[in-house]
Amino acid sequence: MALPLLGNAWRFLPIVGSYKVSEVDKVSKLLHETFGDIVRISGIIGRPDMVFLFDADEIEKLFREEGQTPHRPSMPSLNYYKHVLRKDVFGEDAGVIAVHGEGWYKFRTKVQQTMLQPRTAKLYISTIEETVDSFIDRIEKIKDTNSEVPGDFLSEIHNWSLESLARIALDVKLGCLKESSEETEEIIEAINTVFKSTPDLELKIPFWRFFNTPTWNKYVKALDSIQRISMKYAQIAFERLSKDPKAQCRPDSSLLERVLNQNNPHVATVLAFDLFLVGVDTTSAGVANILYQLSLHPEYQEILYEDVTKALGKGPVTSQSLEEMQYVRAFIRETHRLYPSVLGNGRTMIKDTVICGYKIPKGVQIVFPHERMSKLTRYFDSPNEFIPERWFKSKKNNYHPFASLPFGYGKRMCLGRRFADLELLVLTAKIIQKYKIEYRYPKLEHTVSPVYIPNGPLKFRFIKR
Repeated sequence: MALPLLGNAWRFLPIVGSYKVSEVDKVSKLLHETFGDIVRISGIIGRPDMVFLFDADEIEKLFREEGQTPHRPSMPSLNYYKHVLRKDVFGEDAGVIAVHGEGWYKFRTKVQQTMLQPRTAKLYISTIEETVDSFIDRIEKIKDTNSEVPGDFLSEIHNWSLESLARIALDVKLGCLKESSEETEEIIEAINTVFKSTPDLELKIPFWRFFNTPTWNKYVKALDSIQRISMKYAQIAFERLSKDPKAQCRPDSSLLERVLNQNNPHVATVLAFDLFLVGVDTTSAGVANILYQLSLHPEYQEILYEDVTKALGKGPVTSQSLEEMQYVRAFIRETHRLYPSVLGNGRTMIKDTVICGYKIPKGVQIVFPHERMSKLTRYFDSPNEFIPERWFKSKKNNYHPFASLPFGYGKRMCLGRRFADLELLVLTAKIIQKYKIEYRYPKLEHTVSPVYIPNGPLKFRFIKR
């Protein structure tokens, strides 16, 4: 029931509303069980109608038929920041996040060869392994006498994710895995603020459009911090290149250097901003989910240890050894299926479209709740059970390829997917090679923050083998 003036926005309000932003997974489940495969929510102030779609065949059809410039559901708050409030900074080349149409297409065309080619990502395996080794050193330093890390271990994961991203994107050592600097704490706090503010700004009554609310002010301040710090380190990379132009041709050149080799500095700077904005929390959530699932499944830890030992021996991580880690890859993929960092993705209709027999008008936002779909028996056998083996090629399971898409699909697939895959693979392999992982506390529920993570202190025990 929509209310006058408030529409359906009241459903996301505290106390009176039944839909909690932190429980979007439960909201999706409720909508699907109550209304079926296609559900419309209208009357959310400041936003077009949303349609939740739980049919993988229909989702596949939408993806297959999309044109050159598909639109993702709009983020009005970030769109306003990039295109109005800080237009002088971002200009026409405003990146890939909260950008659509020809502007998005032109920018992505300039960076996609660097970002999406598997052979480019593989050049950074040794760099990623180096940051993982530093992360393991950090674990050793912060463990107590019971080999248990502090309850705020998620912040340590954030530090590693930021350090890894900075090394890959900028070839800069931030020192996040030593004692945190003010700058490290500032950018991580800024990223967390942006992620925590977004659901309030996007789904609740958008008072920020009429006056500067406290949440809006914190959001803008956080984005300004990310922009300032990413520009600072981009400038350091520019200066390094200007002194040594041949550095662009090194096998271990940073992503920024590779983009600079083909484009102007502005494109590289905006890319750095977008990577910092979305590349830290999502990877951190992936790590948190994998470690938690490892702690819940000790029987798989031993299988993964054999998998890693056979592939690595005592040597460094290589592209070939990663390919041989069948169980590690399957374990990560099963974690993504049940606990994806982002619960779903979607599209904004750029033309009238028929979906499930209904005419959906142009401008409506279609939400693909893959976390919910991954737990349906029509798409996966024993969907609520954690079974990594289901992903073995030898099983030849005909799972619907559009029922679980943790990185999206098509032209607007996650731009950093190749690097995130490698980071999670290398980290999981190195951790399982060195430790047994335990969690001796009550089982944690997952929450949307807005990435999907275990809700509670991650007081893992890292017990040396």
